[in-house]
Amino acid sequence: MSSSLPSTREVTDFDTEEEAKHEVMRMLFTLVFYGFTNPFVKRNIANLNTPSFLWAAAKCIKHFLLTTPVESLTAERRPLLNLLEKRIWSVGVSQSIDISKRRTQTALYVLHRLLDHGVAKKIVVHVQCPIVLAWILHGRGSQYVNPDLKELLESKKASCVSQTASASADGAGGGSGLGTGAPEEQVTPCKRSKLDSAEESGRSHFTLDPQVLCRTFTPRDGPSAGACPWGRIDCLDIRQCGSDSLRVLNSALPTFFCLRSLTLHSFLTFRDSDVLSLAKALKQLSDSSHSSLADLSVSVLPCTWLVEVLLDASPNLTSLTAEIQTLMWGQRLLPQRPRAAGSGISAERLPLEKLDIKVAELQTDLRFVTSVLRRCPQFTSLRLAGIRLPSGSSLSQLFTTLSESNPLLRSLNLEDLKLSDCLPEILNLLTDCKLEELRFNDCRLLEQWSNKEESLQRLVEALKAVPSLHALSLAQNRLAKNVCVLAELFSGPAPGSVKRLDVSSNFIQPAELLEFAKRLRTHRPPHRLTLDLRVNPGDRDPDTWNAALKRLRPFCVLLVKGWSSTDTMADHISNM
Repeated sequence: MSSSLPSTREVTDFDTEEEAKHEVMRMLFTLVFYGFTNPFVKRNIANLNTPSFLWAAAKCIKHFLLTTPVESLTAERRPLLNLLEKRIWSVGVSQSIDISKRRTQTALYVLHRLLDHGVAKKIVVHVQCPIVLAWILHGRGSQYVNPDLKELLESKKASCVSQTASASADGAGGGSGLGTGAPEEQVTPCKRSKLDSAEESGRSHFTLDPQVLCRTFTPRDGPSAGACPWGRIDCLDIRQCGSDSLRVLNSALPTFFCLRSLTLHSFLTFRDSDVLSLAKALKQLSDSSHSSLADLSVSVLPCTWLVEVLLDASPNLTSLTAEIQTLMWGQRLLPQRPRAAGSGISAERLPLEKLDIKVAELQTDLRFVTSVLRRCPQFTSLRLAGIRLPSGSSLSQLFTTLSESNPLLRSLNLEDLKLSDCLPEILNLLTDCKLEELRFNDCRLLEQWSNKEESLQRLVEALKAVPSLHALSLAQNRLAKNVCVLAELFSGPAPGSVKRLDVSSNFIQPAELLEFAKRLRTHRPPHRLTLDLRVNPGDRDPDTWNAALKRLRPFCVLLVKGWSSTDTMADHISNM
């Protein structure tokens, strides 16, 4: 039976009406510009697919995805490109750009306009295309010139000398199409076996030089300009970073002084040798006083000790995010990281303020986390997920270390951990802290508590005493009927300061939510409370559930989403 609850729909939060309007326009621009469709677009396409609407919608976007049909930006939609130059801060490359094809020039030209003439400082590369990555990085921060790209640029530039701008822009006439130009032996061969898998045959007289591209695509009646500017990339995000792309990046990193944020993701686990090569390049960059790199994100690492390798290689980081997935088969070629006797490097203080670690391995040595925490007195944000300790061990030392070494901690986000034996240490941390956000998601909090209600009351009393705490999440902790205890957060002469409470996925029954609502009406929050009730079985008793929601609405912003009790697996998991 599908849920008949009128209120069980997912809610998206916006602070202002203006934000909501901008989001709608952004979504519509994406649908119309790229030729996607849905029932609303089909009904209104005559009004949406117009220059005036696209112009208005383009003012609401900050990220541009480079995919088809960018050719229109050099033809009938050229005025739109001029607007995008002034408004786009981030550019994404979502499809492989085959430099053996002449139509590549259009995509590279649009990239050039946004990165060099525009205000875009962030580039997101979604595809494995090393030679295009080299083209993107060339001249936009790093002083390194990739030799394979240099050879391509010089060979294409030489072959373009005898071509007129009109022939280059036409692309269909004799001599400018693929396979119709000069014999292949007249063009300097490109040794790109380690950079790109594109076929070498059939190359034509077209250019990869951004300066020449710009002159080629500029309208004849447009203003003549001098040399094009070179942009600066301060944020680089590579979503498919294979070994070849990493080699291109590692060569550019040592002089990439304007780079502030670097994100590297591989669908396969990075090899140890790849990470060590990255660390070497980062060390060369950090050794320069001109380095700006502050934010590093790497996934997926093969082991935890490489986190410290990256930190030591780039000791000026203020934010580090890492995902670790240890292979469960075979012998590791490298031993655990050796610690040199008397070496002070492992004890060196770090300016790190934010650490985000997600682990997927059978067992983790907690010391790798606590050793980093002790080195980072300026820590303000910590997220840990998936840590599994050996049998008989406890995460209590984590909270002890936080209490002793990280007094500035503002945000603590723990996910998929076992914290049911850590209550004393948690309470001790809360007695003297500056936490603004606390998340214990899927942490099996109540699992080993002999008196669940009493222990939860102790936790609630400690949380009430933290005046800075504004956001609290206890999602996926099987609170069930014990959710009623959370109403005590706002009781007494000194109620808690929580403005956002997440109790989603806790198998809260309608009757239990109704009791919670009654208690919360007695102890009304001092501020309007955003209450996340998603993925709880409201359809078990829709009338009671709706009665509870009705009681809560006067002082709560409710986030709710329907639940289908016919999904027996969801029921089983929630009852575990």
